[in-house]
Parts: sequence; structure tokens; C-alpha cells
Amino acid sequence: MVLRKLSAAAVGFSALVGLSACAPVVVVEPQPHATDPACADVMLRLPEVIGDHEKRKASSQATAAWGDPSAVVLRCGGEMPGPSTDHCVRADDVDWVSREGEGDTWIFETYGRSPSVELTLDTTKIAGAEALSALSAAVQQIEAQRECVGAEDVNGEAPEGEG
Repeated sequence: MVLRKLSAAAVGFSALVGLSACAPVVVVEPQPHATDPACADVMLRLPEVIGDHEKRKASSQATAAWGDPSAVVLRCGGEMPGPSTDHCVRADDVDWVSREGEGDTWIFETYGRSPSVELTLDTTKIAGAEALSALSAAVQQIEAQRECVGAEDVNGEAPEGEG
């Protein structure tokens, strides 16, 4: 009787492993500080869906992806970026430095938070504002230590032609 129960359990486990092996895993290179406990707090609060894109399993610690093929890829555990001339945007009290990636991708990295969180977005599949807004509650688990400043914040005046 015990042998029969063990056999049934083994068959059930094998079926579960077989099914999980069919799900496509997104291969994502981890950030250098992916083991930082703050990243675990972020990962626990990530949404299951961003826009029309469902969350998929990613290959590395402190990484996530949404969409098939991936529309959004998140990596937690980067170095906090220093001052930059790259464009900075604020979405739901989170500052993000943005730069163009390859093809139709944009890369957004949190500014003023350590460790940093990096997003790579396929702009043909999702708008940056939608993804940033969907992830802001999770990213806010990492305390902001700095915020972006513009030229008007540095010298008290707006650049010519603005303001």
C-alpha cells in the first residue's frame, strides 16, 4: 500500500516537472548585487500582468519578464547611477534615468535608489509610462536616497526657451 502511494506521488511529481519544463524561461543576465535583500522585497511585489503582458519565469535571481516575446524585462541589483545628462522621468514618486537601447528598446534605471532597478522595454509592445507606473509600487520598496534634478534646480533658472 505504501509503495502504491509513493508510486502515485512520483508520477504526480514527474508530471508537474514535465509541465513546468514546457513553460518558456526568459534568459536574463543578473545584476551584480542581485542577492541584495532589497531586491527580494521588490520581487515579492511585482505585478502578474503589465498592460496585456503576463509575467513569465526568468532564469536569474532578482529578474523578471512580461510578455511573449518579452515586452518588459526587469533586473534588480545594479549600482546606483551617479549624476548623468541622460533624461530623467518621474513616475509615481520613482525617478528613472532613460536611454535608448538597441532597435525599438528603451532602458530605464532607477535613480537615487540602491540597489538600482533596470527595465528594458520594447516600445512597439508597451508604452514606457504604462510599465513604469505598473512597477512603481514594487520599486518603492527600495528607499530613495536622491532624486533627479534639472538645470533649473542647479542654477535656479530654467534653460532658455523654457519656463
